[in-house]
Amino acid sequence: MAGRQRLAGINKPCILLIVISGMERFAFKGVASNLVTYLTDVMKMSNSSAAKTVNSWVGFTSMLPLIVATLADFYLDKYSTILASAVLYVAGLFVLTSTAIRWSWNPMNKISSASSLSWSLYMISLGQGGYNPSLQAFGAEQLGDDDELPCTNDNDPSSNKKSLFFQWWYFGVCCGSLLGVSIMSYIQDTLGWGLGFAIPAIAMVASIAMFLCGNRFYTRKQERNIDGKSFEEIVQAVKATVSKMINRRNKPINDYNVVELELQENALCSRDPEALQGFGEDSDESIHPIRAAKMVLHLLPVWVMLLMFAVIFQQPATFFTKQGMAMRRNIGTSFKIPPAALQSAITVSIIILMPLYDTCFIPLVRVLTKNKKGITVMQRIGIGMFLSVIAMVIAALIERKRLEISKEMVLFESKSESVPFSIFWLLPQYILLGISDIFTVVGMQEFFYSEVPVRMRTTGIALYTSVFGVGSFLSALLISLIDYFTSSRGLENGWFSDDMNEARLDKYYWFLALSSAISLLTFVIYCRFLKSRT
Repeated sequence: MAGRQRLAGINKPCILLIVISGMERFAFKGVASNLVTYLTDVMKMSNSSAAKTVNSWVGFTSMLPLIVATLADFYLDKYSTILASAVLYVAGLFVLTSTAIRWSWNPMNKISSASSLSWSLYMISLGQGGYNPSLQAFGAEQLGDDDELPCTNDNDPSSNKKSLFFQWWYFGVCCGSLLGVSIMSYIQDTLGWGLGFAIPAIAMVASIAMFLCGNRFYTRKQERNIDGKSFEEIVQAVKATVSKMINRRNKPINDYNVVELELQENALCSRDPEALQGFGEDSDESIHPIRAAKMVLHLLPVWVMLLMFAVIFQQPATFFTKQGMAMRRNIGTSFKIPPAALQSAITVSIIILMPLYDTCFIPLVRVLTKNKKGITVMQRIGIGMFLSVIAMVIAALIERKRLEISKEMVLFESKSESVPFSIFWLLPQYILLGISDIFTVVGMQEFFYSEVPVRMRTTGIALYTSVFGVGSFLSALLISLIDYFTSSRGLENGWFSDDMNEARLDKYYWFLALSSAISLLTFVIYCRFLKSRT
C-alpha cells in the first residue's frame, strides 16, 4: 500500500525509464561484478594487477559522463545522446562476448585477446558515459518540474517529488544490479564466460527496444546552447573563474562577482524561497559560461569530501570478492557460492530497506527535526558516510579472524586454498554498505542534480558519477603505492600478496576506515560552517 501510494507521485514515462535503468544496471553489473575473477582466473593477472585494472576501468567509465554530459547539455539533446550512446554500449558488450568465446577456442593467443578485451571494455565505457547521466536527467525531466530553482526548499512539494523520483530510480538500479550480480556470476563461473557476457548484451538490446517503444509518452524539451558559447570558451571560463577565486580579494567587484556573491549566500545551504527569487529567472534562457563555471566550482568541496566513500565503494567488486574466494563457500556437498554473488547482499539490503526509509525512518526523524523531509540532503549523505566507516572496521576485523584461522591451519600442516571460515561472515560488511548507499548515494544524486541550474542538469548527474570515477582512480593509486611500499621493499609479502593467506587486507581496510573517518569529520565541519553563514 505504502509503495503504491509513493509510486503514485511518479508518472508512466518515469516508471518506464526506471525499468530501463534497471536493465542497464543488469548488463553492466553482469560484466563488472565478476570481472576481477575473469582477469585472475582466465587472463592470469595477479590480484593487485586485476584490482587496479578493474578500478581504472570503472574510474574511466565514471569520469566520461563529465565530458559527454557537457556536450549533451550544451550542444545535443538528451534523447539523441541516449540512443547514440546505447548503440556504442551494445557494440562493446558484443565485442566482449566474442573475445571470451575466442579465448575459449584459442587460449594461447593472449596478446590478441587482451587487446580485444581492452577495446570492448572502453567501448562500454564510452557508451555508458553518455547513456547513464542523460537517461537519468531525461527521466527527471518527465516530472515537469523544470522551472525549479537550483537550490530547492526542503519543504516544497516539488522537492519531495524529486526526492521520491531519485529514491525509486536507485531502487530500480539496485534491482537490476541484484540480478546482474547474483545470476550472471553463477552463469559465468559454471556455464562459461561466453554465455555470461552474451546475456548482458541481449538485455541491453531489449532495453533500447523498450526505450523506443515509450516515444509517445516522453516529454522532450527543446534544448539550446549556453549563451551560444563554444566548449573551448567554457573551458577558458573555468580557468578564469579559478584564477578570480584565488585573487578575489585583490579584484574589484564586477557583474560576475555579483553572481559569485549570490552563490556564496544561497547555494548549498539557503532554503529561503525569497532569497532564491530571481536567481533562476533565466533558467530556461541562456546561462553565461562564467556563471555556469562558478556554480559548478562551489560544489567541489563536497565532491572532494566524498572521494573516500567512493574508494570504499570499489571494494566489493575487488578485494571483498578475492577475500570470499579464500573462505568456505559450500552449501551442502556439491554447490559452491560464487564469491561475486555476495555483492547481491548490498542490493538486497537496499531493496528491502529502501521502502522502510520512507515508511519508518522518515516519520520517526520528522518528529525530531520538524522537517517534512525528515533530514536534509547533507545529513543524509553524512549518515551514509558514517555507516561506510563502520563497514570497513567490520571488514578489517573479519579479515583478521580469517588470517588467524589460516595460521592455525599452517601449524597443523593442513594445506587448502580456502580456510574453514564461512563466507557468510562477510555479510555484515556488505549489508552495511548497502544501507550506507540508501543514504549517501541517493543523497548525492539529489544534491548534485538540485544544486545546478535547469540547463545543466545532465552535468549535475555527471558530477555525481565522476565522484566514483575519481574514487576508482584513487583506489588504483592507493593500491599501487601501498603495494610498492609493502612488497617492492621486502616488507613481508606485501598487503596484496597473491597468496590470500599471506596478504594483509585487514591493514588496508583499517587504512580505508581511518581515511574515511577523516573525510567524514571534514564534511561535518564544512556543513556546520555553511549553516553558520545562513
